[in-house]
Amino acid sequence: MSRARELKGRIRSVQNTRKITRTMEMVATSKLKRAQDRLGAARPYSQRLREVIGRLLTPELAARYALLRQPEKVRNAAVVLVTSNRGLAGAFNANLIRAARQLLAGLRGEGTRVELHIVGRKGLSFFRFLGEEIASSRTDLGDRPSAEEASALVGGLMERFQSESLDAVYVIHAQFHSALSTPPHTLRILPVQPPEKSEGTGGGDYLLSPSGDEILERILPLYVRNSVYTALLESAAAEQGARRTAMKSATDNAGEILQTLTRSYNRVRQAAITQEIAEIVGGAAALE
Repeated sequence: MSRARELKGRIRSVQNTRKITRTMEMVATSKLKRAQDRLGAARPYSQRLREVIGRLLTPELAARYALLRQPEKVRNAAVVLVTSNRGLAGAFNANLIRAARQLLAGLRGEGTRVELHIVGRKGLSFFRFLGEEIASSRTDLGDRPSAEEASALVGGLMERFQSESLDAVYVIHAQFHSALSTPPHTLRILPVQPPEKSEGTGGGDYLLSPSGDEILERILPLYVRNSVYTALLESAAAEQGARRTAMKSATDNAGEILQTLTRSYNRVRQAAITQEIAEIVGGAAALE
């Protein structure tokens, strides 16, 4: 009977775990829907910004803007890694950290001095454990990042790029393709890569007020900030998708373990009952 009690305790433990993972799956599903809506609303705006830059930018104008400066050699670079504050999302954070380590190794191998900026507790704790020097960190960004938070994150880096103390800025974040596909993506936000003319729709002459020069002067910093904002939204949606997938898998695995444990418990229980019946029959036969 001790074996039956042990199995009964394990069954209760797995049942409680399955309740938790199922609840977390439902919460992640709800958050994922809202994150997808926010991401879907932001993408058209980002695309329109690219189209406007592609239409207005000319080689003559490109030479005037510091954000378009293409350095001959990248001597100083900044890497912004976007991870999550919480775990239980499968390999979500591990994949992002692996991509960051590969980028850091590649840049340093080319003789580039690299500084690391981290968003999220998971990335921060990992690189602190490695003893990596961290230039800045943010752990206060939640499931609903704002444009103001994105601006604060990249504002200082833009100023340093314009003053030529930085030659490149990279952002490593998770791309959201679906709940099952959230691969890491490395995006170089500075210097701004001018969009191809084919990315804009249409062409021809326009009457502009203010001038195209003034419009670009305002739009280029906005485009950089929006790129970071979109990256934060992508990561937020990808995190919920990865967590939903991980919790669904955990719930399914718990169900399979319960089936196995229940069969084992029933066999042990049946054997115990059979033994008790045999003992009763044997005792009755001895009395006769």
